[in-house]
Amino acid sequence: MNKIFLCKETVKDETRTALVPSDVKALAALGYEIAVQSGAGDSVGYNDAAYSAAGAKIVSTLDEGYQFCDIIVRINKPDDIKGIRENALHVSSFDVFNQKQAIKEYAEAGIKLISLEMVPRTTLAQKMDILSSQASLAGYYSVLLAASKLPKIFPMMMTPSGTISPARVFIIGVGVAGLQAIATAKRLGARVEAFDTRPVVEDQVKSLGAKFVKIDLGEMGETAQGYAKELTPEQVELQRKGQAKVCATSDVVITTAKVFGRKAPVLLTKDMVMQMKAGSIIIDMAVKTGGNVEGSDPEKEVVLENGVRIIGGDALERFIPRDASDMFSGNIRALLEHFWDSENKTFRLDTEDEILNGCLITNDKKIVHKSFMEQG
Repeated sequence: MNKIFLCKETVKDETRTALVPSDVKALAALGYEIAVQSGAGDSVGYNDAAYSAAGAKIVSTLDEGYQFCDIIVRINKPDDIKGIRENALHVSSFDVFNQKQAIKEYAEAGIKLISLEMVPRTTLAQKMDILSSQASLAGYYSVLLAASKLPKIFPMMMTPSGTISPARVFIIGVGVAGLQAIATAKRLGARVEAFDTRPVVEDQVKSLGAKFVKIDLGEMGETAQGYAKELTPEQVELQRKGQAKVCATSDVVITTAKVFGRKAPVLLTKDMVMQMKAGSIIIDMAVKTGGNVEGSDPEKEVVLENGVRIIGGDALERFIPRDASDMFSGNIRALLEHFWDSENKTFRLDTEDEILNGCLITNDKKIVHKSFMEQG
């Protein structure tokens, strides 16, 4: 397998592309042959000529690209598998826990599937981690979005008319997105507080100049993958009570608490939100997986009767498509380089490799990932 096909994205509102010209050039130098569907990089500012100059072949249609390739790369799961050849390797983000029927279809069709969000969170695989690269940008943009909607400025300002106090920003969830949100809000001059169920992140919060909110939830920790462990109902209630006090005095609340593969926990109830100040902004970055905020909507901004505005922050990295594409492309390039067999000039499908074992979902007409094998 050494022929790569970059598809043009078809998902509504998608602005990114999965491979950029600089990485196409690097992969071509390694020995891969690359075809690019015409217009695949237009939304990012990379035209067909840029890909041609990098060594890619430009094709007009999906079918033409599918016939050329044995490795398909894209951002999202395709609309259907029509035209994808048997034994082709499909590499993309796939939302596998919500696509069980699609996984069966890929296995039955003999399509090998790598789901990029399943890449293990290890030191060796860090450069392939799309969740971290995209979450960092989403966390950054969540603050810009909140600042653009808030009816006051973020920094303290001394003026002839008096002193403007800084905005108060509360970040819930101190993962990659949360840390970037903290750093961005601090750069804009806000007074920042943050909470996470993992006490181990307190030093990281403080190192960014923010205050860590302490809420006693009892014994807590994180999974082997670095995610926060799921809370018990009793712990969720304790967390809500502790957060309610901070939310009531905050101008902006950004929630980033996702539980990988499961529905997001509701951390802010309507009662809590109704205690917030008029004009306050809430960004719910977990809105796609059920939402951290009661009443948040992935399709529209919600304005409550007390004047609080709830904004669903799904895939905010799409608002920064150039950098988001560059980073996503770098993750794919790292994966393709890592498994390149220079002697045989092919992608090495090593099912014993720890990284591939973590993200390969289907192979040889079977579901091979342990989390989904019972479906096969």
